[in-house]
Amino acid sequence: MSTPTQVIHQLKAQRSRAEREIEKLNLAIHALTSIDGMSTIFVRRKPHFSKAALARIAAAQRARWAKIKAGQKK
Repeated sequence: MSTPTQVIHQLKAQRSRAEREIEKLNLAIHALTSIDGMSTIFVRRKPHFSKAALARIAAAQRARWAKIKAGQKK
């Protein structure tokens, strides 16, 4: 029967092997994408709102804060 210490040691060794395998896979993916010319970098763009939309959002937020502050005075 294995002791908890032995089990933990085995799990850590297995995790290390898995991390090395993942690193190898990442290197292979990078090599293939650079050959193919594919880009692996994805940039998330921020949404662009019109001035009117920003004004509505700001007004709604001011109304929420006014409601909260009115509730605190009571």
